[in-house]
Amino acid sequence: MSKLTLDLHEIYNKGWKIDQSLKDIIEEAVSKKIPEIVIIPGKGSGQLKKKVLRFLAEPEIKKLYHRIEKDSKNFGKIYVYFKFKGLKE
Repeated sequence: MSKLTLDLHEIYNKGWKIDQSLKDIIEEAVSKKIPEIVIIPGKGSGQLKKKVLRFLAEPEIKKLYHRIEKDSKNFGKIYVYFKFKGLKE
């Protein structure tokens, strides 16, 4: 099973670039039918993670994925899962 990873450490303070990177990786996952994305906002103060979660909660984004999971062992990771019709899980 393949997955995509987006590490936001390099662009943590560039709001527009974060949004664009998130849109790009979700579009790539949907177009290539990749079932999992790992987003790494890092641990920090938690502001970047909140921004990512707000982005993922937007209605036009939320309809694209199946579910999200926050890593209980690693606060700095968010998993986004997709379900594609016709593909086995």
